[in-house]
Amino acid sequence: MKTNEPNGVQIIPATEEHLPAIAELADIIWRACYPGIIDQAQIDYMLAQMYAFDVLCDELHSQGIRYDRLLVAGKLAGFASYGPGSEPGVMKLHRLYLLPEMQGRGLGSRLLQHVEGEVSARGARRLILSVNKRNAKAIATYQRNGFVIAESVVTDIGGGFIMDDYTMTKNCSA
Repeated sequence: MKTNEPNGVQIIPATEEHLPAIAELADIIWRACYPGIIDQAQIDYMLAQMYAFDVLCDELHSQGIRYDRLLVAGKLAGFASYGPGSEPGVMKLHRLYLLPEMQGRGLGSRLLQHVEGEVSARGARRLILSVNKRNAKAIATYQRNGFVIAESVVTDIGGGFIMDDYTMTKNCSA
């Protein structure tokens, strides 16, 4: 599905050929947005673990995780990934990122609403996500879009690091 918006904004599914550009964008966004939330060593570790090409390909081809690209005037400005949750009728938003200079324009909310529409069309009753407890900006965006904090979760991700997150949830209209 391709979503066209005013001002040259498009949301388009990603294929394997787009994964290197998504990983590069993630690197830029993480290094701009996560200092002060997690330390540099954890940023480096998580980028290496989550955005290696083989990891992204496995998600796309074997795990049923979809990647959608947000383009502004034809240039990659953000992306989202989402797929099946651990329970029937539940989908998980794995990632939603937007370049810092594109934030504050409603584009993140537009991308989130796009994901909500896609998961509803696939029959999901609920969309869940994890967000770092110290990421106040993201938490506020999710809350503005109807998500509520469901639980607090601390996960050991290896390398001596943990993720200290909230799980947030929103019911979908399937």
